[in-house]
Amino acid sequence: MTVRALYASSPELAALGGTLDQLVHTGNFRVVKKNSRTLAGIVRANGSEIFLKRVTYDSWIKGIVVRLRGSRARRTIRGAAVLRHAGLAHPKLLAAFEQRRCGSVSVSYVLVEYLRRPKILSRFALADGHDFRWRRMISARLAQEIRNLHYRGCYTRDLQETNLMLEMQSSMLKIYFADLEDFRRLPRVPWRFRLRNLIQLDRSIGRFLSRAHRLRFLHDYVGYRASLSELRVLVVRLDRTRQRIERRRLRHQRSTAIVTPTMDSAQPKAATLL
Repeated sequence: MTVRALYASSPELAALGGTLDQLVHTGNFRVVKKNSRTLAGIVRANGSEIFLKRVTYDSWIKGIVVRLRGSRARRTIRGAAVLRHAGLAHPKLLAAFEQRRCGSVSVSYVLVEYLRRPKILSRFALADGHDFRWRRMISARLAQEIRNLHYRGCYTRDLQETNLMLEMQSSMLKIYFADLEDFRRLPRVPWRFRLRNLIQLDRSIGRFLSRAHRLRFLHDYVGYRASLSELRVLVVRLDRTRQRIERRRLRHQRSTAIVTPTMDSAQPKAATLL
């Protein structure tokens, strides 16, 4: 099996392709995420700390499908180009590799800049406890940045709060879009994609915020003096979209797992704006 460099920002990084497996098994590798398919963490290489993510595909057939649809490495290259073209902050892509076996992708490797100072949204927002002005400033700035994302023809399939990194730079709040593989570019982002992103964010961060605060976020996202009736229409559309997503998720769970009589009642309830 050979490791192919799909992208490398320098010859030194390209040369790491043959040592990636050794890097993730050394004592210098600090694990951030680990499950049956994904291993991600911080490693020191070429004199600096790098965020390394390895995704393993467990079957030859799945690797063929991944090759046709685009591996994590290829999707990350595309996502980085989307954000760079839109002028939106993100971790710099350093290198991307694929390992193939008999024409099938078996492993993807992605190396991106390690953001040392920025924190994920929830940790950053809670840094000052429950200070209203602090949260209000973050909410307004975040709504503006997500509006910019959509207005510039970009959206992501996974706008979780853990994929948003924030830091203060000279009294200015800077927001980074992480998890580059899920970003896409369209001539115009339709409202169904915008609503999906807003719901994803609300599901992950809404538990920390009051209903009034979340409504203010929607008002800031709209970006003009929206009337109360306009906000109500948007909230209704969000709730209907959320219900469709929940129904689709439940159907998928029932088709792929054995459903016990108590499973439905054990499902966590998503917070709503209504």
